[in-house]
Amino acid sequence: MAAPPDLAIPGGLFARLRDAARPSWDRYVAHPFVKGMGDGALPEAAFRHYLVQDYLFLIHFARAYALAAYKADNLADMRAAGRSMAAILDLEMGLHVRYCEGWGLDEAAMAATREASATLAYTRFVLERGMAGDLLDLHVALAPCVVGYAEIAANLLADPATRLEGNPYRPWIEMYADPEYRTVAAAQIALLDRLDNARGGAARFDDLARTFEAASRLEAGFWQMGLDLAD
Repeated sequence: MAAPPDLAIPGGLFARLRDAARPSWDRYVAHPFVKGMGDGALPEAAFRHYLVQDYLFLIHFARAYALAAYKADNLADMRAAGRSMAAILDLEMGLHVRYCEGWGLDEAAMAATREASATLAYTRFVLERGMAGDLLDLHVALAPCVVGYAEIAANLLADPATRLEGNPYRPWIEMYADPEYRTVAAAQIALLDRLDNARGGAARFDDLARTFEAASRLEAGFWQMGLDLAD
């Protein structure tokens, strides 16, 4: 199966950031954890550990969009941030909990779990970039997660090594390859270009690239946390 077209806009901010961070980006999107989901060889204990930490991650993801509303300087951006936060709290969290139930995971137990070091590292990095910087800094830090999952799923579907039949990770792959999620990722890419133009991103590219590279590196660390069952 051929991969869908690359979501990145040629010459756009996301494409340039990804090119600047290519080694770290590739380690993230082609991590052994990802490959293990594709061929079904990933130990199920590693995936369960990832799911629990991803539940905790989503809580801070919602906080990041609350921060985006605070950092916004117009009603349109405030409303967009509010919609994203509501979607996480009112829809995505519920979907994640139900998905986790299929893996024998209970929400109360997940909520009581200690955050792994990799979860702390990435979520607090995103929040710190938003607090120290502006809306563009925050969305650049969020982009590897939002866009990266769409690219990962598309790559897996196009990879001859990927096995879908009988693969316990097939629902995860198909969820992030779904056109609805790709629309979310494309909207994030378009938002980066708009904020880049409005907030002088060209003059700040080196700083933004450092943020994007660090976020990509931390995302790879999140996969490694799952693979190592690390806390």
